[in-house]
Amino acid sequence: MTDPHDEHPRDTPGLAQLQRRLADFAAARNWQPYHTPKNLASALGVEAAELLEIFQWLTPEESARVMDDPDTAHRVADEVADVLAYLLQLCEVLGVDPLAALAAKIDRNEQRFPVGKPPGR
Repeated sequence: MTDPHDEHPRDTPGLAQLQRRLADFAAARNWQPYHTPKNLASALGVEAAELLEIFQWLTPEESARVMDDPDTAHRVADEVADVLAYLLQLCEVLGVDPLAALAAKIDRNEQRFPVGKPPGR
């Protein structure tokens, strides 16, 4: 059984390995000229919208159970993968370390939103 807090569970490639696979995939197809920051950011937005579309008309209760239906769960997983793929490719092109960026953002948010302080104050 895997711990959900593990950095990457057994048999799951790490972030750097996935970024390398994405870069190799694009290079093998000569897609680098199309993988500009603008194009990758646009593709990321489109894929995020496709993920959103799955939830568009669901009630909060229905959205909480979306993974109960195997077909919908598969669609969600595919769209999450697409969003992550474009985000990782964008980070690669721009030279952004996504884990370092996330850690820094969490640090800033912990300062910005201290525990016990009501939102908006």
